[in-house]
Amino acid sequence: MEIRSLTRTEAERRGALLKVERYDVDIDLTGLADGPEVRCVSTVAFSCREPGAETFVDCAAEVRSATLNGRPLTPTGDGRIALPALAGQNVLRVESVQADTATGQGVRRAIDPADGEVYVWMSFEPDEARFVWACFDQPDLKAPHAFTVTAPPAWTVTSNSGDPRVEELESARRWTFPDTPPLSTYTTVVNAGPFHEIRREADGHDLGIYARRSLAPVLERDADELFTLTRQGLAFFGEVFAMPFPQRKYDQVFVPEFGGAMENYGCVTWSDAFLRRSTPTPAESELLAKVLLHEMAHMWFGNIVTMRWWDDLWLNEAFAEFACHWAAERATRYTDAWASHLAGGKLRAYLSDQGPVSHPIHQPIHDVAQAASIFDNITYPKGASVLQQLMTYVGEERFRVGMTAYFARHAWGSATLQDLIDALSEAGGRDLDTWRTAWLATAGTDRFSVERDGDTVTLVAADTPRPQVLAVGAYSRSARKSSNGSNGRDNDTNGEVLERRALVRVEVTQTRTPVTGLPTGEALDVLLINDEDLTFATTRPDPATRDAFFRSAAQLPTAISRGVATATVWDMLTTGEATAAEAGRCVTAVLTAETSDSVIEPCLTLAANIAELWAPEGERAGLTAAVAEACRHLAADPGRRQVALRGLARTATEPEDLAWLREQAGDDVDLLWRALVREAELGGDVTSESALLLERDPDPDAWVRALTVRAALPDPAAKAEVWQKLAVDRAVPVHSVGQVAAAFWRPDQDALLKPYTQHYLDSIPHLDRGGMIPAMVFAGHLFPPHAVDPAYIEEAQKASHEAVPVVRNTLLERSDAVKRMLHSRGTPTDRVSG
Repeated sequence: MEIRSLTRTEAERRGALLKVERYDVDIDLTGLADGPEVRCVSTVAFSCREPGAETFVDCAAEVRSATLNGRPLTPTGDGRIALPALAGQNVLRVESVQADTATGQGVRRAIDPADGEVYVWMSFEPDEARFVWACFDQPDLKAPHAFTVTAPPAWTVTSNSGDPRVEELESARRWTFPDTPPLSTYTTVVNAGPFHEIRREADGHDLGIYARRSLAPVLERDADELFTLTRQGLAFFGEVFAMPFPQRKYDQVFVPEFGGAMENYGCVTWSDAFLRRSTPTPAESELLAKVLLHEMAHMWFGNIVTMRWWDDLWLNEAFAEFACHWAAERATRYTDAWASHLAGGKLRAYLSDQGPVSHPIHQPIHDVAQAASIFDNITYPKGASVLQQLMTYVGEERFRVGMTAYFARHAWGSATLQDLIDALSEAGGRDLDTWRTAWLATAGTDRFSVERDGDTVTLVAADTPRPQVLAVGAYSRSARKSSNGSNGRDNDTNGEVLERRALVRVEVTQTRTPVTGLPTGEALDVLLINDEDLTFATTRPDPATRDAFFRSAAQLPTAISRGVATATVWDMLTTGEATAAEAGRCVTAVLTAETSDSVIEPCLTLAANIAELWAPEGERAGLTAAVAEACRHLAADPGRRQVALRGLARTATEPEDLAWLREQAGDDVDLLWRALVREAELGGDVTSESALLLERDPDPDAWVRALTVRAALPDPAAKAEVWQKLAVDRAVPVHSVGQVAAAFWRPDQDALLKPYTQHYLDSIPHLDRGGMIPAMVFAGHLFPPHAVDPAYIEEAQKASHEAVPVVRNTLLERSDAVKRMLHSRGTPTDRVSG
């Protein structure tokens, strides 16, 4: 029988009926040392407001026994156990076993290929705790949890609350953890294994970081950075929310075969892919910082105050995404965090918000299966940008006052969107109901342009705009060298740059808004709409200055102004208003002029993507060569050498470039792997060299790099082998699927790849196997960007209708992007919307 998804109506009825007093969960991990089984006994004490009523508890593991107030119960076979004839006070006891720990949901048993050691992690968002033990798996039924874990004697166990009591047993150890505060089931956690552990005291907190033993040297290398960021983040959030993190212990556990990171209260679980095997680039270091701060922000927004139902998922994710950039800019060395947000996530959000899966940030969610489909670009980067606009709209100080009141009122309980809006309205002195409806209940993206009539400038919205505050920057040319950016490097664009003459903030309430305060009687070369990137809106240059705008983007003086111009050019490419050649030349010029280390890497990725994925076949080589030339130029700067050489490894096509790249790589194993992937794609015989590199690479996951080389080969046997391991066996860790899939789907290999486009369609009904994260990863990264045509896009979109919501939305979003690429390449398609 199919496991049922909890509906909103069911959750509301159960939430009104029950109050959960506590969970006592006894977990036996000893069977995982050499087998697949996790055994659990979940004891739940809860009260019922209507004695005699009935409800159900969630349990999708195998139930061995279940009793309610001493009476035996029978599971229904759909992931639920009926609870009839409830008393005023109840005790539920369920013994369960989960044996699907290799590919199942909720719990994972991972084996380190380096030494055969076993590591176990649990991750429950949105409703996967029920796959491990019995619980009321909905966010508003919060309760203290007490975990007792029996594990092999060499293992360390981590959970939400610190300072467990550890008892030595005959052939195991028992870890008894103190009660947690009232938590939702999805934010609880148990991780275990023979971890390497590092601890440090900071500002009254006991900080811990963990990783598998084979990655101990990498964890030691990154420890200072991790502890510094953790200390800075806890101090910042404690101050701006007027509520210090209330638990002394704060652990972060890096585990294998995990996707992303999860904000479990007091014990964040990370993919250990964030522990870079080679020295991290500036963008990789900043990403680590932002993810750390994102998960930390959830301690307040999500854990201490929790959404009542999944329609307010954005309250968790968008806020955490906003807060991580806010904290990075204000409290850490990553002061260009908002510029890198614009160069990465925000560009993806603009594309998603103009496609078939665009949705309001806040929308009705029928059931948890639908909730799993909105962990997306609308909820995360668009939501973060909208909250940045909200802070601009009400003012930062008033925003902070409102957030302080919100946390004070709702700590350890559940809240709704209206609760947040009420607190911010009171603090900001603004009625936010109109703002809320326009920004949170309405899908789509505003678009602005300017009209000039002499010295008169008017900001024009393409449709009725949302209420918002944005800025217009006025720039004119200056024949001098500009030094900008956090690294202090010179931005020398042939001795001519644009200098900002004025920055005017405009509050928009209607379609046409006069822009006053700009210089008069002076030639202005660029009027940059949304300068400082204060709102979420696309922009267009006026037609008379369009071409000059494209040529001028690289000459703007700051990372954020160049980013805003690049976002305009990118959006015009995706809507068919600019060619790949125009966009590629513009972005490559920005790349060579960029001064911010945080932005160079995403800008390089964007330039390479335009050449590889958006350019017509006849223009691809030329645009790729231009990016390669920019990489050679950047490589002359020691601080940018690593990023530049990685870019060259993706774009080099000439034998002399590949030879030079090898020479530059030296003993850099990461760069050598990247060079081998490129040589394999171009038809080089790299099999023996790949085998030798695999032998000397200390990374326990180096076999994935070797498989990536195989994936790029224009060879039928190699493609078949890789597809089997990647898509059928799912042997590749989820965090590496994108890397291998990108090497598999290469341009100029259409004949080899054509059969796999059908294999993808055949796999759609099964793409949800393993839960939400694998579903998103496999549905998105396996979708073919090459060897397809518009008819294939239509077929894939039709096939998606029978898929579960998370697969359907991921597939539709990806297929829309590829449809736009085909249009840009010159493949006949319907008109691209935007």
